[in-house]
Amino acid sequence: MTYAITQTCCSDAACVAVCPVNCIHPTPQERAFGSTEMLHIDPRACIDCGACADACPVDAIFPVDSLRPGLRPYAEMNAAWFEGAPEQEAPEPGTRDGGGRGPGAAPREEGGAPSAAPAADPAPNFHLWGRPEFTRVLPADFAPLRIAVVGTGPAGMYAAQDLLLHTNAEITLIDRLPVAGGLLRHGVAPDHPATRRAGEAFARFHSHPRVRMYLGVQVGRDLSAQELAAHHDAVVYAVGASSDRPLGLPGEESPRVLPAARLVAWYNAHPDVAPDAVDLSGVRRVAVVGSGNVALDTARILACDPASLAATDIADHALAALRDADVREVVVLGRRGPEDAACTRGELLALTHLPGVDLVVDDHDPRIGAAIATARPGGRAAVLRGLPRGSVAPGPPPSGRRRIVLRFHSAPTDLRPVGTQGGILVTGGTGAAGGRGPYALPADLVVRAVGYRGEPVEGLPFDAERGTVPHEGGRVAGMPGTYVVGWIKRGPSGGIGANRACAAETVGTLLTDAVGGMLPSPRGTVRAFDRLVRRRAGRVVDARGLRLIDRAERARGRADGRPRSRLATVEELVAAARGPWRPGR
Repeated sequence: MTYAITQTCCSDAACVAVCPVNCIHPTPQERAFGSTEMLHIDPRACIDCGACADACPVDAIFPVDSLRPGLRPYAEMNAAWFEGAPEQEAPEPGTRDGGGRGPGAAPREEGGAPSAAPAADPAPNFHLWGRPEFTRVLPADFAPLRIAVVGTGPAGMYAAQDLLLHTNAEITLIDRLPVAGGLLRHGVAPDHPATRRAGEAFARFHSHPRVRMYLGVQVGRDLSAQELAAHHDAVVYAVGASSDRPLGLPGEESPRVLPAARLVAWYNAHPDVAPDAVDLSGVRRVAVVGSGNVALDTARILACDPASLAATDIADHALAALRDADVREVVVLGRRGPEDAACTRGELLALTHLPGVDLVVDDHDPRIGAAIATARPGGRAAVLRGLPRGSVAPGPPPSGRRRIVLRFHSAPTDLRPVGTQGGILVTGGTGAAGGRGPYALPADLVVRAVGYRGEPVEGLPFDAERGTVPHEGGRVAGMPGTYVVGWIKRGPSGGIGANRACAAETVGTLLTDAVGGMLPSPRGTVRAFDRLVRRRAGRVVDARGLRLIDRAERARGRADGRPRSRLATVEELVAAARGPWRPGR
């Protein structure tokens, strides 16, 4: 029996470090790491020890013979990666290919391609480890640093974890919201509880003896970047990308056009979004613009039976609204073909197993069927093979079972209502030459899901075109002691695990600067900073308050037979942090 990595893989490589036979790839040292959607276990080399499953922070690894039907294709996906499919380079058995090539690697010809001469392979079912690399060297008398991390999402917590585990630094955790978690709490879909479980690994650092936590404190509002820097040796900003990318089309500001960022925040009980911010009354057909994971998340949440969400921690107001709504059809518009969809294979595969929801491919363009028919095993388009084909009717959506329609080679050109059905104009009209003709797609609501965008941080430079803070290896240009990590550093790309490597780079740069004497010495003391924050921000939540919020939400959930019932406003969160939750409070 071997193990396989499945849909919820976060690619943080915790499993790689514990594998005794190095059979999980790509590793962080390999070229494909960071570009592959997930990690893979070589079934030929796996020795069934289960160490990877124990280490996985998101419960994505299972024995192959115990995979439920919806996850069984992942066994083939894992094996196929080592056979050269899909488009990643698979390491040859006995080598550590890409970046950190180890002993036994095949020699390379000019241009980087492996030569025909095979490498010596003393153990065909064993992947050799490369030589260990020590990229950081700290002097024995390295003095403790006082470092502030702004943002408690995955990027910030990976940075804090790195510093706490490998240095004697003291960490100040700051978040503008009175609750920690960032993307894990407010970005991951509620029907992906395993992915959210990664937050449990970070939670152990919230009450670490070298951590001080200040939740509900916003840099730029309660204290300036300069004041924060004056009390710390270094500041790491992990503020993410909170706004959405606009389409730049007519009608985009209409109430019937909803940014995916707002919808995701709404069903995840984000305090910035009011419970009545999304109105689904009278909505029967939704058009989702985009084909990435967020687009599929929103399509899935809108189309699925609300009864299936009752066992999750979806916001109470969102669950009530979905129960009252009558969404029958969600049309996902992808600008490119199925082989180039922006989503991962795992998210696409999950749609094919959504209970009570039919998944249909709109075959308005002959290129779509051709791409699916010729798709290589393991590719995105191959996931759609065997699905029914159909089209979006000009009238109301069909009655009966709900359905999600994937309409590739189709993009909106005008979001203003057209026709009696209030449609939007999209490319790819039926019968149009090359699939480029205009088509009035009936839609009661439009969700734009074409990516997130970072916002300026007061006191820091900002690249308005990229939506990021300019940096060099995480070091903010012209601001000694100031660093960035996560989406505000590299842009909104990569999942949860990608932040681990990103944080390692930033922390490495910070420590290099510290050893080189390039960090400014803090002028203020720890006690002075505590007084400053509490004077400026009246409702500060610490680690104890965060534990009380967690208990309150779990208690509310138990009362309704759910794992958790989220507190959705700042006032509720702060009240819970100040004392035990009681029914009716």
